Order: sequence, then C-alpha cells, then structure tokens
Amino acid sequence: MCEIAVHQTSNWLMVDPWEAIQKEYQPTAVCLDHFDHEINFVRGGVETYTGERKPVRVALLAGADLIQTMSTPGVWSDKDLDHILGRYGTFIVERTGTDIDDALASLQPWKENIYVIQQLIQNDVSSTKIRLFLKREMSVQYLVPAPVIEYIQQHGLYEDDGAASSIHEREKEGKAMSPARPQQLKNCKARLNSALTK
Repeated sequence: MCEIAVHQTSNWLMVDPWEAIQKEYQPTAVCLDHFDHEINFVRGGVETYTGERKPVRVALLAGADLIQTMSTPGVWSDKDLDHILGRYGTFIVERTGTDIDDALASLQPWKENIYVIQQLIQNDVSSTKIRLFLKREMSVQYLVPAPVIEYIQQHGLYEDDGAASSIHEREKEGKAMSPARPQQLKNCKARLNSALTK
C-alpha cells in the first residue's frame, strides 16, 4: 500500500519493501541497520549534484505515539533503544493527543539525537484511526490516496467479522465504501428534517 501511495503521489519519495518481504518480524534496530548498510556501504552513499557520492545519516521517522512507547517500561529493550536512538537518532512528528514532553521524559540520554518536528497544522490522521474507520465502514476518502482505498477494498483489509460481508456485498455491486453506516445516515436525515420543519 505504501508503494501504491508513493508511486502515484510523489516524485521524490520511495518505498523499500525489504522489511515487508521478510518471513519473520524484523526489529526496528535491524531495519535501520539494513538501510544504513544498503545505502552507505553497498551504494556508497548518495550522489550529490556534483557527481560525488556521500554517506547519509539514516534515522527513524516516527509519530510521537510510537516514541511514547519507548518511554514505557518493558516495551523496548534498553539495548534496542540505545542502538536506535544512540546510533541513528529519530525525527518525531508531533501527534494530537500525545504529550511530547512526557514521551521524551525517559529518553534524555539520547536527547542530542532526538528531533521533534512540530505540527504547524493540526493533523490527527494515523494508521490506527484509518483502520478503525474502515472497521466501522466509514469513509477514509481524502485521508489516504484513492488507489490505496481501492487496494484495501479489493483485498478486504481491516474488516472485522461483522463488517466483512456487507463490504464485500457492496463491492460486488460496484458501490464504493459508504461514508457512514446506513443507520447513521437515517438518523442524520431525521435530525435534518426535524430541524427544517421547526
């Protein structure tokens, strides 16, 4: 899905499928090591405008909610935290509902390698919320690219048992995922009619 989104919406981003094609879960530290090796050792870094190759700094880009889990005892090993934050560092995107100061409280040993990207425009979109909307049969149009929505629908992703059959039925009929459940639409229409007749 990331490849689909990037292919049709960006001419400067790319997606490397390495982590996704591994047969087993790959810890974040291992993924960062992989990319550092591939980019800086196998490829010799990146080519500059002068044609010279230079090594790049690999870092973890994460939402503040993920970084908050790094401050939660027992979620991440001390060894992995030191490897990720000490060797690579991280860029943290602020996320609504996450106290960034609280998230960073126990990560002070690595504060020189932690960079916070302030949210200038409130953006509450997250993969967790996208999955929740889809399970509730709500629209995610304008939140993710249209080709990604098509892929999700074609493959029946993020459906729970109760929603799966109705989504597949609408898909067979050629109808897109509805922006709200039918009962929600009926309630909305009833409130609107009531307000208009007063």
